Amino acid sequence: MPILWLILLVIIFIILPGLRIVQQYEKGVVFRFGKIVGLKDPGLVWVIPYIEWVKKVDLRTITLPIPPQRIITKDNVSVDISAVAYYKIIDSVKSIVAIENVMSAINQIAQTTVRNIVGRFQLDEVLSERDIINGEIRKVLDTHTEPWGVVVSVVEIKDIELPENMQRAMARQAEAEREKRAKIIAAEGELLASQKLSEAADIIAQHPIALQLRNLQTMSEIAIEKNSTIIFPAQFMSTVTDIKNFMANERK
Repeated sequence: MPILWLILLVIIFIILPGLRIVQQYEKGVVFRFGKIVGLKDPGLVWVIPYIEWVKKVDLRTITLPIPPQRIITKDNVSVDISAVAYYKIIDSVKSIVAIENVMSAINQIAQTTVRNIVGRFQLDEVLSERDIINGEIRKVLDTHTEPWGVVVSVVEIKDIELPENMQRAMARQAEAEREKRAKIIAAEGELLASQKLSEAADIIAQHPIALQLRNLQTMSEIAIEKNSTIIFPAQFMSTVTDIKNFMANERK
């Protein structure tokens, strides 16, 4: 009986307290008297109770929203910019030993980096070259977070909020740009039309009868749409005679 009690006490006070469960997406860092002595893979693990303890580190990709930042661009325009960053812990030991709170640290350095990088660009560049800005922010963050055992995989500018006066100015600029394009297109159309009319005038000058044929064709098209009675003035009657003479000459 004493042996059974001893076994029971060992199970209750030594074996059970030392059991730990490490999830599939985690890595267990084992401390013994405050010193790291090893790592534990996912699953059911056992450590020496009262002497060792396990610090679990999440290895999944973590989404970090960067709150809106009031930033002054290179051309002195105030904008509010929010972003989002994705990072992943690749070294469990560094993420615990090198930094106290890795998430808080990345959040703070991300806000500072966004302000510094965006402030180097003009407003038009911020609106049109987001990919370049995102790449520079990620590069700077990687430099700071590498000693912490963290890799920043993606940084994206999520929203850019402009002042109302700047929005109105950009709307007027866009409207003026559209009007300019419309006038240019209309002018190009007038140029092409005048060129074609000039070519048509040269042809008609060489063949005067072509103008009369065009008049007759126009009248025929009008009559197709509605029932119409076409009255030929005397000049058109002479035109018919000219056309007959023209056709007769062509057959010879």
